[in-house]
Amino acid sequence: MDKIYDMIIIGGGPGGYTAALYGARAGLATLVMEKMAVGGQMSLTDQIDNYPGFEEGIEGFSLGEKMKNEAERFGARTVFATVLSADLKPDPKVIKTSDDIFYGRTVVISTGAEPRELGVDGEKELVGRGVSYCASCDGMFFKGKAVVVVGGGNTAAADILLLSRVAAKVFVVHRRDTLRASQVYHETLMSAENVEFCWNSQVTGILSDAAATSHGAKVTGVRIKNLVTCEERELSCDGVFVAIGRKPVSELAAGQLELDERGYIKADESTKTNIPGVFAAGDVRTKALRQIITAAADGAMAARYAEEYLADKYR
Repeated sequence: MDKIYDMIIIGGGPGGYTAALYGARAGLATLVMEKMAVGGQMSLTDQIDNYPGFEEGIEGFSLGEKMKNEAERFGARTVFATVLSADLKPDPKVIKTSDDIFYGRTVVISTGAEPRELGVDGEKELVGRGVSYCASCDGMFFKGKAVVVVGGGNTAAADILLLSRVAAKVFVVHRRDTLRASQVYHETLMSAENVEFCWNSQVTGILSDAAATSHGAKVTGVRIKNLVTCEERELSCDGVFVAIGRKPVSELAAGQLELDERGYIKADESTKTNIPGVFAAGDVRTKALRQIITAAADGAMAARYAEEYLADKYR
């Protein structure tokens, strides 16, 4: 054990780096582990307009870099490595990565949640170029344009409602013949003049105006298939919003921390989990709203209670 950190944070998104900022400023030896690029899901967003302090908005990767740099200014350290396992019960807790083994008196899990993908041609290549998984983040970029929403649950219904207020046309592609969303949405959406439903259908491909690998390619439409008649057709649109659910990145916690039925780590507003000294911040924990600002709030809370835990245990 060459080095035991006061706080190890797994995940370099807004929750992770806010925890790092607060922890480092409190004098805690703080380490952030990130497997790829800083920023988490927000790094995939070209323009963020709903995070306070940036009157012209800010590109997601840039915001992530700013959060990282601020935390490191106070002494936080970042290691880029894939976490292979986390033994959260011993003291100190043991984090094994692709490069080394690290030890922490407290651990903040801030690994986020990933949108469920359609898995069709063109989807991955066009993320940020018309393909989005967050209507509240990106909807305003499609003001007066045509968009497609894929899904029929509560998230999709909320996205349809939001987009119907800004887009000229909203096509809804759903595998069933009715929405699965709560009844409260149905009447409003069915009466919206600019919303058109494509029932019993699925998207089989996303179309662009250039080769998927070329610079500047953007969404021009989708190819859909009717599951009853097997008829295929194309819809012209400027954006595709995929709203078929999210999946928490909580594999490290499985078998150690309590998870809910969907795999999110059970933790209240204190971010405390069932294991003392282990905290869950951001989209990976059970919560009502998953946004950059709520993840940042979780990070601050996790650092606060990590500091309290260390003071009680090691004073």
